[in-house]
Amino acid sequence: MGFNCGIVGLPNVGKSTLFNAITAAGAEAANYPFCTIEPNVGVVLVADERIDKLVAIYNSPKIVPSSIEFVDIAGLVKGASKGEGLGNQFLSHIRDVDAIAHVVRCFDDPNVIHVDGSVDPKRDIEVIETELILKDLETIEKKQQDADRRAKSDKKFKPEADFYGKVKEHLATGRLARYASVSNDEERLWLRDMHLLTNKPVMYVCNVHEKEITTGNAYVERVREIAAKEGAKVVVVSAAVEAEVAELPAADRKEFLDGLGLKESGLQQVVREGMDLLGLITFFTAGPKEVHAWTLRKGAMAPEAAGVIHTDFEKGFIRAEIMKCDDLFRLKTEAAVKSAGLLHVEGREYVMEDGDICHFLFNV
Repeated sequence: MGFNCGIVGLPNVGKSTLFNAITAAGAEAANYPFCTIEPNVGVVLVADERIDKLVAIYNSPKIVPSSIEFVDIAGLVKGASKGEGLGNQFLSHIRDVDAIAHVVRCFDDPNVIHVDGSVDPKRDIEVIETELILKDLETIEKKQQDADRRAKSDKKFKPEADFYGKVKEHLATGRLARYASVSNDEERLWLRDMHLLTNKPVMYVCNVHEKEITTGNAYVERVREIAAKEGAKVVVVSAAVEAEVAELPAADRKEFLDGLGLKESGLQQVVREGMDLLGLITFFTAGPKEVHAWTLRKGAMAPEAAGVIHTDFEKGFIRAEIMKCDDLFRLKTEAAVKSAGLLHVEGREYVMEDGDICHFLFNV
């Protein structure tokens, strides 16, 4: 399980340039709206220095890192919920992603047109959020009408109809669905299955000029203010810099980033924040044949982790032998970890942690 992230925003904010850089998928980038018509999809392998350390210890010939699927979705404009621009086509693609990376233009450039004629992050964010809310209201309205009809003949459906009414009222105030007051039962029974566009986790990706990548600017501060109110994440990148990084040999990238005063690339920031946004952790299986990184939701127990590898592992789960990456890296060998009493045998109730190295025992 990796994660699937949709890259969205108004036309000409740098979505496709960023997508090209981080996936090398070759999506066309041009200075006019709707250059991206079908969603471009690219799979990125997630860099993790722990994998290199595990390979050095086990001398494994095969490496399988985690991966992320990025989907570059056509630019959204005012009226998309009613079919303007690429409208419903765009919105249907959003329904399929786990999280949204909302790219916001935070740079001035007279040579790159803005669909609304000027750069204004607050306005741009509101345009997209409004269109998503309007589309969700359509979805809720249909659900409520159906529930009301069923409730007339059977009162047991009234709580469902009331729930849709509550969410509709919340959306009508201009608030996103993810900030609605919803009980665990309401989420499980009704909210989750609607796949509302405004219920997806979002991070704002501020696209700035290269010279402002470490300092930011007034546009970035506006986005930070909005994100702070929403409890959302903000990543500052330069799509142009990411394009340069992507063209460099891997061995030269760190030196290039150091020269810009950056500790990591924009891709690495998006990946790190995206994992946290979705509540994901990484665990490993490692041995002389293969080092494999696996992605798992935070709070998952050992049998679920085993099931990520193979469904039979979860069904027949007996126990898990767990080492921590830090212990293995410090002591250098499995034998040393065992001798130090740091290899733990865990049962079905063990809650997995980021950096666990696992060996699962199961019945066939």
